[in-house]
Amino acid sequence: MKIKTIAALSAAGIIATSSVFAGGMSEPDSTTPPPQIIPVDAPSSSTNLIIPLILLALVAVAASSGNGDSDGGSMSYPE
Repeated sequence: MKIKTIAALSAAGIIATSSVFAGGMSEPDSTTPPPQIIPVDAPSSSTNLIIPLILLALVAVAASSGNGDSDGGSMSYPE
């Protein structure tokens, strides 16, 4: 009886593992053409520079305006 169960289990294992590998070793299908790469135009670099240039201009205007003192913006303390 022990031999029958071992034989049945080994047969079930062989059947289970053979179904796992079914179709796994076939040659690749060469009838389908390779995918084509379609080139996409890159956006112009000038459009990427507009916002940083505007921010730089705003910082330059803010730095040049100062606080209106004629002595270079040094702080004076009351005595």
